Amino acid sequence: MSGQRMSKQIPDRVVVVGSSVGGTRAAQGLRAAGFTGQVVIVGAEKVAPYDKPPLSKQLLSGEWSVEDIALASVEELGGAGIELRLGVAAGGVDVANRTLTLVDGTTLGYDALVIATGVRPRTLSAPRTVALHTVRELADVSALRGALDSGHGLVVVGGGFIGAEIASTAAGLGVPVSIVEALPAPFSRVLGDEVGGLLAQLHAENGVEVVSGTGVVALRCGPTGLTEVELGDGRVLSAGAVAVGIGCVPNTDWLAGSGIPLADGVATDQFSRVREVPGVYAIGDVANWHDVRTGTSRRVEHWTHAFQQAQLVAHNIVHPDDLQAQTRAPYFWSDQHGVKIQMVGRRGREDAVDVMWRDTSDGQRPVALYSDRGRFTGGVTFGAPQLSARLRRAWEDGLALTDACALVAGLPAPARA
Repeated sequence: MSGQRMSKQIPDRVVVVGSSVGGTRAAQGLRAAGFTGQVVIVGAEKVAPYDKPPLSKQLLSGEWSVEDIALASVEELGGAGIELRLGVAAGGVDVANRTLTLVDGTTLGYDALVIATGVRPRTLSAPRTVALHTVRELADVSALRGALDSGHGLVVVGGGFIGAEIASTAAGLGVPVSIVEALPAPFSRVLGDEVGGLLAQLHAENGVEVVSGTGVVALRCGPTGLTEVELGDGRVLSAGAVAVGIGCVPNTDWLAGSGIPLADGVATDQFSRVREVPGVYAIGDVANWHDVRTGTSRRVEHWTHAFQQAQLVAHNIVHPDDLQAQTRAPYFWSDQHGVKIQMVGRRGREDAVDVMWRDTSDGQRPVALYSDRGRFTGGVTFGAPQLSARLRRAWEDGLALTDACALVAGLPAPARA
């Protein structure tokens, strides 16, 4: 392993910190790109890499097993010459000497370091007698499922995608569910109040109580043993379980004092290279990445973004003379009450929104289109994956709102210039 900083050289050893989709696919991507050096994945969880989106849906419902969500087996990764260090978290990094220290005291040298440590859920303050559930790891699912089996209902604090998916899954299991969202509607922060209202309606139609415009002011164990959730408007909800989905924070504590720039995550350029720290990259939820399309930096907590960045960072490490940036349309999806909700692009705070309705085999479904002065900036579809794919292409082609409306109406896409 080289002890000097490299310029346009392919490293001999790459260490990837994080074993979720970003880290695992980056390691596999290195092999796919022809990298023949050492590849090591460091993962804090003891289990082999697995996919996280199903945790709040198919795994929580019992529809899928742990085996169904595996990203890659230990044998598969080992066969590709990828070394796994599981069950031990990273504790620090010395960027001058290019060494990673694990919490058990082990040190690993590296030529290139890929940080893919993701995020951890925010939670609420509560007495020890109140059990709060989040869903981020396998053990979280087992704990929440056990609480749901008590049959005493569920309160979900936070109406974002994780909270809404937990609520949807629990309702499908026959559990009485309430969602508490401080904003005017679920998903208001990302999708706006109007589209958030459509999603609230979907939940209400499936038996979920949606309480919006008020927050939680106190949590306590009630006299019957149920958890009491006191709201800002004076109401008190009682349930056997409380799940929290109020956002996440990036896992960067282990990088404090390392010299790696931290600003709501790890600050990177458009090629996922950590700013001013040669040989270090960051991808996925933990990366505060520079988007060349908007000229701004931000974190993106979506599976597709992490997957695409993993492929690109592998390419950029192996081909430093052909650096590539993420330019695909932003995209995420969520499955709720049997409906696939897909978002393409991004809603700006000042964007206009147009809601159209389409006839489907399940009745009428809405499509929301966002625009900025006539330019198509994003779209949300309900149960329309083919239309969502066409809107993704429209976004990448820079089409106008009128063109996107034509796609919703079933008209052909305009020819590319």
